[in-house]
Amino acid sequence: MKKKGPPVDHEVNAGVNVSVGDMPPEEFRKYGHQLVDWVADYLQNIERYPVLPNVLPGDVRRSLPASPPEDGETMDKILADVDRLIIPGMTHWNHPRFHAYFNSSASSPGILAEFLSAALNGNAMVWQSGPAVTELEEVTVDWLRQMLGLPADFWGMILDTASTSTLHAVVAARESLADLNMREQGLTGRKDIPRLRLYTSEFAHSSVEKAMMTLGLGLGSVCKIPVDEQFRMRPDALAEAIARDRHSGMRPFCVVATVGTTSVTSIDPIPAIADICEREGLWLHVDAAYGGTAAIIPEMRSILAGCERADSLVVNPHKWMFVPVDLSILYTRRPKILRQAFSLVPEYLRTAHDDVARNLMDYGVPLGRRFRALKLWFVLRYFGVNGLANRLREHLRIAQSFKSWIEADPEFELLAPVHFGAICFRAHPPGVDDENQLDSLNERLLNAVNERRDMFLSHTKLGRTYALRMVIGHLRTEEVHAKKAWELILQELKRLRV
Repeated sequence: MKKKGPPVDHEVNAGVNVSVGDMPPEEFRKYGHQLVDWVADYLQNIERYPVLPNVLPGDVRRSLPASPPEDGETMDKILADVDRLIIPGMTHWNHPRFHAYFNSSASSPGILAEFLSAALNGNAMVWQSGPAVTELEEVTVDWLRQMLGLPADFWGMILDTASTSTLHAVVAARESLADLNMREQGLTGRKDIPRLRLYTSEFAHSSVEKAMMTLGLGLGSVCKIPVDEQFRMRPDALAEAIARDRHSGMRPFCVVATVGTTSVTSIDPIPAIADICEREGLWLHVDAAYGGTAAIIPEMRSILAGCERADSLVVNPHKWMFVPVDLSILYTRRPKILRQAFSLVPEYLRTAHDDVARNLMDYGVPLGRRFRALKLWFVLRYFGVNGLANRLREHLRIAQSFKSWIEADPEFELLAPVHFGAICFRAHPPGVDDENQLDSLNERLLNAVNERRDMFLSHTKLGRTYALRMVIGHLRTEEVHAKKAWELILQELKRLRV
């Protein structure tokens, strides 16, 4: 009898014919076309959806089965359940009236790249495991470096979010303290290490504190520097804090400055901070996750003044460059320190190319690294530098228009300078000057606006002041959407005051 090889499409298990293998190509083609049509219709008709879903915590979970299916289900049923169960619970970040947080847009070329990336399923652990994945990342990251006007000695790599990028930067800052031998000895049980100290603005992103928590350095090692009247870190207060901490026996090691703080998008005085860091021998990391993108516009390049002197810098193309979540880029002038902190190569990952090729796993925590660079490449090529700059300019123009509407209305006041696309403001009707009343009014106004579900605002606090926060930065947002948002805000304020 002729010996047979292993079954390809079916196998017999205890007398039962069990289907194995992937979805047949014909079925994939059918539903692939169907899904692309669905996405195209979704993007074209996005304004038909409420920005915020009408659900309460637990509603979506209760609508889903409590246990997985015993047998496979048809794609018809699965796709139908996307419409029936998933879409009603979605907050639509791709909606042009999504004005909360830092609104992220998934552009069509970026979506197509995600589709292709999933199909290729590349993993750039080492160069050999993904030559194109590794080298396209190197190229696209350098393209963006050029677009931002950063020096050629800035090397970059792609991570998921700015929180991860900042964590890696703080690790590198700690590793740069060569005499402490952190890589080998760590922190536990050592009496020879003083408390390490990191400095950042009181308006810095929470990821800075999370990085310190994660590294075992603790919140007690974070010194928050007060800001000036424009919410910028005060260099004089930074210098005083460093001197005070050195005198008390602490060891300063890192400063995190920001270009575009999360609440108000303020821009810290990087040149003055860089002077202090160089004088004191401290690592300077710049969080430009949101604001840095604006430097693509030539006339906005000055926002990154002084950043060429930073040891590391993060910018997020998924925030304001129309790249689908997630894609963050960490740049550094000292990649050797990053590699020294993270490189650990087991035998099974050694290759014949290690001496001549860059293995990206050596520069960070992740071993598996998916093909994120593909969507950045698609977006950069499809829109081009000029196309991206023109879109960003339009967002800045609309934001300035929104600012002017606030300033012209006696019932509102602007609460912070408008550097980019974020506007912090509040309702302040004449004769209402009690701060508690104003906070309550604005909180109720925010809730009333969002409960309409056809636009989405967020809030922040500037000191003790409750502020509404309107962000213009979505690929599909036009001035008509900003005007509609303003009209809704006015309507709800009038209704609340009746």
